[in-house]
Amino acid sequence: MSKTANNTLNGLDTEAMAATVRAIQDEAIIAKFQFRAENHWLGGGHNRTTIRDFDGACQRHEHAEPHVLESDEPQVLLGNDAAVNPAAHALHALAACLCSSLVIHATARGIQVRSVESTLEGDVDLHGLLGLNPEIRNGFQNVRVGLRVDADAPSEVIDELIEVAQARSPLADALANPTPLSVRRLQ
Repeated sequence: MSKTANNTLNGLDTEAMAATVRAIQDEAIIAKFQFRAENHWLGGGHNRTTIRDFDGACQRHEHAEPHVLESDEPQVLLGNDAAVNPAAHALHALAACLCSSLVIHATARGIQVRSVESTLEGDVDLHGLLGLNPEIRNGFQNVRVGLRVDADAPSEVIDELIEVAQARSPLADALANPTPLSVRRLQ
């Protein structure tokens, strides 16, 4: 997408983007967001998550329609392969977050982006998940991401944008660093 007369670059309204940054600089509390999801087990490894709303900029925001995601395990992991598994959802979330971060930061620098493509691989060893070896981590042992970016910028600037995308992506941060997590029984 190109820059147009209505101040849009890469599909983002650059005036609204600048106004948002100024507003956050003026009143830090509006930068706080809370995202929510409700999940229901459907049987076996199959479950459904519904996302209806979130809080941000000091108010509740309702989605026009609830967003629904389903997850299952492949047959080799005792599921029915009715949907992608949670690990694949995590890779999707990481890819989407890195892409959005890269495009937002490119837009802030006035760089036109024509395309962003990524490939992701995440390694999991079931010895950890199944509790068979306490030395092996339950989750991803390693995640590798490759990004192909076509933008109006020299190669070294594209490399900088990729570094910034990783450094500023909330999902990359959550995967790379410990995040406080609490799981409790609901009444």
